[in-house]
Amino acid sequence: MFQPTSAFIGLRYARANKGNHFIAFINFFSVVGIALGLMALITVSSVMNGFEGQLKNRVLGLVPHIVVDTSGGTEDASALDKIPGVIASSPIIESEGVLQSSKDLQGVLIQGVDPEFMQSNSIVAENMLFGRIADLKASQYGIVIGRALSIKMGLRPGDETRLIAAGASVYTPFGRMPSQRVFRVVGIYDLASEMDSKVVFTHIDDNARLLRQKRVKLQKTRLFLEDAFDYKQIEQQISLPTDNWRSRQGPLFDAVKMEKNMMSLMLLLIVAVAAFNIVSALVMVVTEKQGDIAILRTQGMPVGQVMNIFLFNGMFNGLKGTLFGLLGGLLLVSQLNSILSVMGSPVALGNNGEGLPIDIRWSQVWFMVSMSILLCFLATLYPAYRAVKVEPARALQYE
Repeated sequence: MFQPTSAFIGLRYARANKGNHFIAFINFFSVVGIALGLMALITVSSVMNGFEGQLKNRVLGLVPHIVVDTSGGTEDASALDKIPGVIASSPIIESEGVLQSSKDLQGVLIQGVDPEFMQSNSIVAENMLFGRIADLKASQYGIVIGRALSIKMGLRPGDETRLIAAGASVYTPFGRMPSQRVFRVVGIYDLASEMDSKVVFTHIDDNARLLRQKRVKLQKTRLFLEDAFDYKQIEQQISLPTDNWRSRQGPLFDAVKMEKNMMSLMLLLIVAVAAFNIVSALVMVVTEKQGDIAILRTQGMPVGQVMNIFLFNGMFNGLKGTLFGLLGGLLLVSQLNSILSVMGSPVALGNNGEGLPIDIRWSQVWFMVSMSILLCFLATLYPAYRAVKVEPARALQYE
């Protein structure tokens, strides 16, 4: 098999370190460092992706992706369904209010919804602990609340609670009073998010009556997107006024993204430190092999081939560490929950009490592998440059 001379000599130097145990020791730990750093990078990134996905499903399952102002009934909302990236649309009336029980008071966001539509399209319908969201019937004043809110307020299915609208009022003999009605708890959901204690659902007609206005004047259109993060592209195709989830939950997702990026940067620096151990090992190899370099130069080997010898030498260790890190990282991620269970530290943060949420994104994995290889290549440049600067006459004068 044809093999370039520089590659043959470089790989031979990389594998034949028995004559210098110190160089072999540094090479070994540079390979181990690269592998461990890449393993940690793949593992942490996959877990952080999983957490972001869980947060996206749980929080944005309650918060509307986009709300289009179609109030007044003069605009045609049916065309919104045809926009690429929009799964479906539904009428909604949102308002703020206060939920009162015999135990406590709690400010809430009231979402007046179409129950039949929400039953077939909303993640809330898939996470009901009691009842169904379709149990909300017009004029029956039913309410669906989160598990966290039900515990805090001491409410159980079938209990009655008072819902006070913050944006509507009525005049009574005792003066101006906020509009309020008694609602009956017909369902409890659990998305295991902070929004569970803040969002309640009523029938859209009941919410309009609570606000003392006609439904057509308050009703807006809620859009369900294939990917909530693509809201900008969708909004650009809508001429009506819109509101999106970022105005409510943007800082939370920005914080998660920043934390993920900083963690990745820290772990990538670990890979960089390990990769640049190659520099010290190769510099010592160049010093040890000065006689060989001088002989090759006197026999007519071009400068570029001499440089390639040490590039191949360094890249051999870099590629070996990257390969071990890639395989080890994928194996660790796939078995992470099993390992935690064996260690007696199971974590139940996924859906339905599952373990750590794992989301391996191959584009990220290949980017990490590419960065590892690039860092290893950069680490070999200086030693290779030192090799071509060896003067044959001086290196051979004592040989």
